[in-house]
Amino acid sequence: MSALQLEQLSVWHGDTALVRDISFDIPQGGVFTLLGESGSGKSLLAQAIMGKLPRGLRCEGRIRIAGQASDAAQQASRHAAWGRQIALLPQEPWLALDPTMKAWRQVAETYELVSQPAADSQNDSLRQARSGARTLAMRALQSLGLGDAADKYPFMISGGMAQRLAFLATHAAGAPLMIIDEPTKGLDHDRRADVLALLQAAQREGMSLLCITHDVWLARALGGQLAVMLDGGMIERGTAAEVLAAPQRQYTRRLLAADPEQWPANATPEVPDAAPVVTISGLSKSFAKQTLFTGIDARIARGEVVAISGPSGAGKTTFGNLVLGLMQPDSGSVTRAAGLAPTAFQKLYQDPVAAFAPRLTLRRSLRDLVRLHGLDWNELAHLLARMRIADTLLDRRPGEVSGGELQRIALARALLLKPALLFADEPTSRLDPVSQQEVMQLMLEQCRQHHCAVLLVTHDPHLAARATSRSIALR
Repeated sequence: MSALQLEQLSVWHGDTALVRDISFDIPQGGVFTLLGESGSGKSLLAQAIMGKLPRGLRCEGRIRIAGQASDAAQQASRHAAWGRQIALLPQEPWLALDPTMKAWRQVAETYELVSQPAADSQNDSLRQARSGARTLAMRALQSLGLGDAADKYPFMISGGMAQRLAFLATHAAGAPLMIIDEPTKGLDHDRRADVLALLQAAQREGMSLLCITHDVWLARALGGQLAVMLDGGMIERGTAAEVLAAPQRQYTRRLLAADPEQWPANATPEVPDAAPVVTISGLSKSFAKQTLFTGIDARIARGEVVAISGPSGAGKTTFGNLVLGLMQPDSGSVTRAAGLAPTAFQKLYQDPVAAFAPRLTLRRSLRDLVRLHGLDWNELAHLLARMRIADTLLDRRPGEVSGGELQRIALARALLLKPALLFADEPTSRLDPVSQQEVMQLMLEQCRQHHCAVLLVTHDPHLAARATSRSIALR
């Protein structure tokens, strides 16, 4: 019996097909990986399978989960399987986590409500179930290096830590079929390996995986079957080993060649003699008993591109927030160049969904920005076109577009303000290699043109080496 079978699945917005005629089969314990650029329909496909498409979209075709068939259009018929037969790890961890709940509780709740047998109404049985769930949750957190974050809320941890926490909360359900949407984005090499080990262990125990990723390394390591999506359709498929070793389609070859390791050598000039836009002296920051960094000295010049490196949780986002004046250091100082408006210091959030009003359409948010600061809408439209953002996407809310599309829109919005310093926190983590290369080239081109300094947070050492002139390492 197949874990998941799709027959001619399509997703429509009015008369426009966003996903077209997708058919595949995942055997019990098997892996099927989807590669493709942001906006190609991968995440929409996952939402259609789960029965949670955004409003205004409809789907057609047949879906069979663990032998139970349903009409794709009848989305509510699949809701009873959530957590028990099928689980989804969404692309944005902030959409999967409860902001009012501590980390250990997020994982323990899944053990209590889904993965453990229902307890009877007696208080002793309930207490035993909760105690056992907490023990399992703490063990799971320790396995991914999150033991010290057990009593923290999501807003108190890094984006990479939130990604691991969301993975653990989803995995705790023990569903025999898991859909994982970009499980390694924003993670350093060691943490990527940890997530891979968990996925492989779950597969050995019989779990089936539908993996949506831009991470070619992960796709190769998981093996199984692989398909490449473009413009809502599958353009190439086969075993992961065959497709990645000898791709047949030009787009697939371009996708693999766009890995940062293949980029030309860094052409960003060092500008040590330029006037500093920010001078940092003796900067230190701690949270409770955890010291992130101490005694950091740095000088960031106009037009300079500097990488901020370090493992997940080392304080890279905190460092950038201190530079922007969004937080206060425990000691030391940040001196920003005189005469600059507050809008001269801009931030690209690691999780772009956190940077937009969730109930407003993207067009409304962008129109408000243009009107407030007296900017030129045509210039914004030009930037969006350079990033291959269709104008029709702007009529959707932030939660109704892909993470990669939202990331590009956020970058266009920041560049429109022509900042003196841009803190780019994993600005391409949601993008496929082709889009990442295009967006990085555009960002660096615009920043050179307007003499904007860039603080770039990335876990990819090859991207840092190709795009920056030097780095500040946090350990």
